Amino acid sequence: MSAITFENLAEGDTIDGPKFEVSRESIRLFCDASLDYNPLHLDDDFMKGNFGKTNFGGIIMHGMNNFGLISRMITDWAYPAGAIHRRLETRWVKPVRPGDTIQPTGLIKSKLATAKSRWVLIDVMVRNQGGEKVATGEAMVEFPR
Repeated sequence: MSAITFENLAEGDTIDGPKFEVSRESIRLFCDASLDYNPLHLDDDFMKGNFGKTNFGGIIMHGMNNFGLISRMITDWAYPAGAIHRRLETRWVKPVRPGDTIQPTGLIKSKLATAKSRWVLIDVMVRNQGGEKVATGEAMVEFPR
């Protein structure tokens, strides 16, 4: 495939991110990196009970791990093209558990050239091994003039 440029991008183009196999160890490492030791991510016994109106039945991955995978995907795609990842908004849709394999993807939603720069809006999503959405969102990338 040719190098990515603002000019050769089109609405509907896709971006594939790296697959990530979620394990108890990866969840624990994220606890250590983020300093977030919420029992949601560490204590199966705690998670066997009701958590608010939800029963997860065991520990779940940090939602911010989805955010990190999406950020990596966007940066790996944008940086070689000289573009800058400017914004990312996400929403967690479904819990991710040890044993799941997740993968972020992006879909070019629109392009806009202004007097000062050029912008690409990207719909982002993370799916699990069953194809279910676990996170959705929107990213903005700038291709400076």
